[in-house]
Amino acid sequence: MNSFEIGRELTAIALGMDAFERSRPEGETPMGGDGIVPIYLGGDSIPPKIYADAGQMRADLATLDAATAALPAGPRHAFLEDMLKSLRVAVRMLDGISPSFEEKVAVLVGAPTGREDPAVIEDARAKLDALLTQSGFVVGSLGDRVGAWEAARAIPAENVPAVFRELMAEAKARTDKMIFNTGDYDMVLNPVRGMFYTARCSFNDGKMDLNMDLSFTRAALKHLVCHEVYPGHSTQLLYTKAEFDAGRAPADALLITTDAITGCVQEGIGDQGAHLIDWVEDADDEIHDQLRRVRSGAQTSAAWMLMVEGVPAEDVADYLRTTAMGQEAWVQGRLRMAAHPFRGPFISSYWAGNEAVRRVRERVTDAQKPKFLTTLFGRANSPRSLEMFPATAD
Repeated sequence: MNSFEIGRELTAIALGMDAFERSRPEGETPMGGDGIVPIYLGGDSIPPKIYADAGQMRADLATLDAATAALPAGPRHAFLEDMLKSLRVAVRMLDGISPSFEEKVAVLVGAPTGREDPAVIEDARAKLDALLTQSGFVVGSLGDRVGAWEAARAIPAENVPAVFRELMAEAKARTDKMIFNTGDYDMVLNPVRGMFYTARCSFNDGKMDLNMDLSFTRAALKHLVCHEVYPGHSTQLLYTKAEFDAGRAPADALLITTDAITGCVQEGIGDQGAHLIDWVEDADDEIHDQLRRVRSGAQTSAAWMLMVEGVPAEDVADYLRTTAMGQEAWVQGRLRMAAHPFRGPFISSYWAGNEAVRRVRERVTDAQKPKFLTTLFGRANSPRSLEMFPATAD
């Protein structure tokens, strides 16, 4: 099989696994009954494999292992190798086996294991400290000053929809000019409560779900618009679909939302969204950027503490309150996500993905940028395959 043939077969296998999981009786679905490909834009262009058991999935993946091994070394080989390993962990879960949290983080998600380096988190806290001081927030501990800044900049709940529309318009204009023409695509705000997440891209419903148990600064809401819509998840979905339809990308580009190793780069695009459209415009954006880094690193450590080290949940919550300075609804949401048997390890994808995309973005030259954007948005990647840029899978 050539690269495109492998991509088509890989997509059929993943879709078959997704259908198998969704068809399981309630209570027998390790992924929660939501499948492993939450958003898929390929329609019926690639028929899914029909599976009666996990053994058939393993056999099909083994066939692709052999085909992938015959490809030349490079980003495409690396991605396929990583994706196949990732899906094998998912197959084990579909077969009723419970891989360790460590294995799920390392192989299913493709993120580093262990707590995030405390020195990295402290560096972000120090930068946040300096930025808050420069903006006049000087009274009390760092946590006190973060709270004061968030309170001073909080958007009144009744004004959130209007600010959302304003931010969406600017983000779309920048994305259409700098990344990809999203045409008439739009997403409406959908306020929700009681969720473990802060925001979510409900692409199929045309909604950005926003957890109104939290309060938001303009900088925080801007980040979420960039992460979920322009130039984040929605834009990446539209871009990969256009590349597949044009015959430039293999079918597995349609698997970018799969709960597998593709998730790291997907979340990295979202978290780097404002940088990708050159929209860090003021001190509040810089403050939020460092605060997000603190919280992303801390939540990665917190999940490891809870799920691997056995630290009591309330002690982990205190760590998030003091180190990450998160609002209580955010703290409780992080604990709920970390404890989920399938979603939990993906909490590591935010930090790992942001760092993977950031490292490459910061070294890309102006001449390389068009190729970089096509690689980043128009192809499926693992962190390892993306790191090989400017080598590409084409």
